Formats: sequence, C-alpha cells, structure tokens
Amino acid sequence: MYQPAHHREDRLEVQHDLIEMHPFGLLISTGTDGLLANGLPFLLQRREGEFGRLQVHLARANPQWRGLHGQDVLVVFQGPLTYVTPAFYETKRETGKVVPTWNYVMVQARGTAQVRDDQAWLDTQIAALTDRHEAARAEPWEVSDAPRPYIESQLRGIVGIEIDIRQIEGKWKVSQNRPEADRAGVAQGLAEAHPDMAAVVRRYGNLED
Repeated sequence: MYQPAHHREDRLEVQHDLIEMHPFGLLISTGTDGLLANGLPFLLQRREGEFGRLQVHLARANPQWRGLHGQDVLVVFQGPLTYVTPAFYETKRETGKVVPTWNYVMVQARGTAQVRDDQAWLDTQIAALTDRHEAARAEPWEVSDAPRPYIESQLRGIVGIEIDIRQIEGKWKVSQNRPEADRAGVAQGLAEAHPDMAAVVRRYGNLED
C-alpha cells in the first residue's frame, strides 16, 4: 500500500495488537473469475513463523477456498477510522489553507494460504477462536456447551485456512503530518464522537501528558 514515511508503523507487536483488537479481516485472493474478497474473523498465532500465523475458517459453500491452497493472499485489518474536518485545524483560522481528510489505522498481511480440511484442525481452531472472544464474559460460552453431534455437523460445513505471514505492513495515518496545534485540535474535536481515534492522535502526535 502507499506508505509515506511519517505514517509507517513497523513495530510487529503494534501490528499484532491491531489484528487482535480488530480481528475481522478482509481475505483477498484470486478465483477463476477474478478477485474474491470475504470478511472473516481471524485468529492470530503471534509466535508462529517470522511474522505470525493467521487462522480462519469459512463456509464450505463459499467458493473462495477452492483453488486457494498454495495461493498468495492478502488480508486487510482495519482499526479506528474517521473523517477529519478542516474545522479542527488551527491552520484554518490562520491561513485557510486546509482541506478535509480521513484518519485511519490499517494492517496488511501477505502470505501463502494452506487449506486445512480436517476435523481435528477445525476443532482446535473453533475452540481457540471461541475462547478468545468469550474470555471477557462472566460466564463464557464454550464449544462443549453444545451437543457434540451438533458441533460435528457444523464442522462438516466449514473449511479451515492457515496463512503464515510473509510480509506485514502497518499504516497509522493519524494527523502526524499536521502542526502541533492542528494535531491538538483534531484530538479535541474527535474526543467525544470518536474517542479511539482521538487517543491514537494524541499518542502518535506526542500530545499525551
């Protein structure tokens, strides 16, 4: 992706944190009729390989998995994003030489897809994915709470995909290129409606106390 130097985020742990906080990624691959893209909930294995490993499953009826084995794919993860009005900028009041923009946080991961079409792998992936997202609940739901024959019937309807990340890029376009007064204005302007982005602007804009 297009990467101005001041928007790059090359720290792997920060990229991984974004994936885990926003795990619903867009899997992009090539099919017989051209490009295919599906939004899917991914599970990240941080310590596998050089840059981590992504695991996911999709419906067996979804044609994307056919022909996917051994194919290079792209997975896009999107964090906070929002429109930024020029009204937030001190520069607007000083010179008027400003235009609107978007702030956003994004990670793109590339690797070779491997199809995992066996029940043991799917069992493990489903349990790990469920545990990951149920962990914060007072009484977490577990896969074993459902009747085993029912779970087995559900497993027959899905296919697993595993991607060892070969290349990963992070882009944090969060007003770093603006003067300090403009960065402060953006953080203040977004504080109520978009607190997540406001926090990122403060952090990357060196505005935190």
